[in-house]
Amino acid sequence: PYPSEPMLGWLRDRLRAMRFDLPELSGGLGDLGLFVPLTASLIIVCGMEGGSVLFFAGLLNVLVGLAFNQPIPVQPMKAIAAVAIAEGLAPGEIAASGFLSGAILLALVFTGLVTTAERWIPRPVVRGIQLGVGLKLAAKGVTMALGGGWWDLDGRILALAAALLVLLTARRERFPSALIILLAGIVLIPVEGLEALAGVSLGWSGPVWIWPTLEQWEVGLTQGALPQLPLTLLNSVIAVCALSGDLFPGRAIGTRPMAISVSLINLGTCLFGGMPSCHGSGGLAGQYRFGARTGGSMVVLGLAKIGLALLFGSAVGVVLAAFPESLLGVLLAFAGLELG
Repeated sequence: PYPSEPMLGWLRDRLRAMRFDLPELSGGLGDLGLFVPLTASLIIVCGMEGGSVLFFAGLLNVLVGLAFNQPIPVQPMKAIAAVAIAEGLAPGEIAASGFLSGAILLALVFTGLVTTAERWIPRPVVRGIQLGVGLKLAAKGVTMALGGGWWDLDGRILALAAALLVLLTARRERFPSALIILLAGIVLIPVEGLEALAGVSLGWSGPVWIWPTLEQWEVGLTQGALPQLPLTLLNSVIAVCALSGDLFPGRAIGTRPMAISVSLINLGTCLFGGMPSCHGSGGLAGQYRFGARTGGSMVVLGLAKIGLALLFGSAVGVVLAAFPESLLGVLLAFAGLELG
């Protein structure tokens, strides 16, 4: 009798098919080694509004988890983030980069070029991209983990202890090692990080509307969207779909719905303060490595991000920057190794 009933029935059935146990909670943290440093840098260096960035990241986690019922990550677009951080792009230029990336990818979907690319690109090329991204993530993780001194609070002893925990529990898939590492990092947040929060008001005032100028649209296209497109097409669509088929036989996600998802993510959030985002084979591998098997991990992670955004608002960047980098490095290194 009510149009909403089929949707509510679908939502109820989807939630019943998910898991919300400790391994799922732990697995959802497997991509934080990449998410936290890039997100914190976009907020602190480029001036993006922290509450909006984290709120939309969490909302997208929830929606993607419900849509696919697999631990498909929502992570910053790496090429755009790297250029934005290195060049100090303004929020308007970053918003233009993400919005145009989504628009171009959606055009490729409707012209059929996405499925054509999947058909014509040899599988060894896709595997090579996965291997290259995995090794790059692992190397970056090792650099982060060993960046401090041996006896610093956020140092090498802490990183080695976390790595040992992961190695000793490697055969126990349901052991929540990533969750333990996260809790340890919260406990060990440096005192200076807490002091930096003292002068920041809590709470969130809501999304920010961003409409780029003509010059910002041009910068977003040439410096952001076009360099990002090959990486998005190969790693965030084709490679992640291939990995989905490997990890979940018979349940592989098609390139067309994956590409549409990436498109809508950026078309729907970038002009409201969300950061350019995509899916990625590295994030999927990391979350699977630490125990995630259903979309429940993404739903819980997304709700946690939304809660942090509502609580801390613009102070989100300070909170993220205060988390021990050595522990993030360990998570990133093992995610990269799993993908490789």
